[in-house]
This record gives sequence, C-alpha cells and structure tokens, in this order.
Amino acid sequence: MTERQLTIVVYHEDDGFVAQCLEVNVASDGDTEDDALANVQEALELFFEDGDAIETHPVYQAKVAKLTLQSA
Repeated sequence: MTERQLTIVVYHEDDGFVAQCLEVNVASDGDTEDDALANVQEALELFFEDGDAIETHPVYQAKVAKLTLQSA
C-alpha cells in the first residue's frame, strides 16, 4: 500500500463546489465543500487503484493568484 500526500484546492462554482488535486489532473464536485472533498477523494482512490507507478510531484506553498487578461 502506498501513502500519498496530495494538495486539494476547493472553490465555489455555480451552485456547488469543485475540489481539484494539484499534483494530478483529477477533480470532482459536490453540493458542499465536504461533498466535493469526499468525491475527489473517491476519484483519486480510483485513479491510483491500478497505477501505483504513477509519479506525483509535491506542491509546496500553493497560493491563489488573480490575473487580468485582455483579448481581442
């Protein structure tokens, strides 16, 4: 059994919440923050179920930044 420390970002979107893993491209949603976290945990467990060799890289001191983009 492999133990992994993963970083999850949770944010409000539309009528619910999204939980997104920063180390791998896995995300899920739910009606509440707790639901979104439980759902992304399940999705991550399934993601890693057959892939013990999947390499992750730790994310240190993640922060949220805002950018303003202009387009034509």
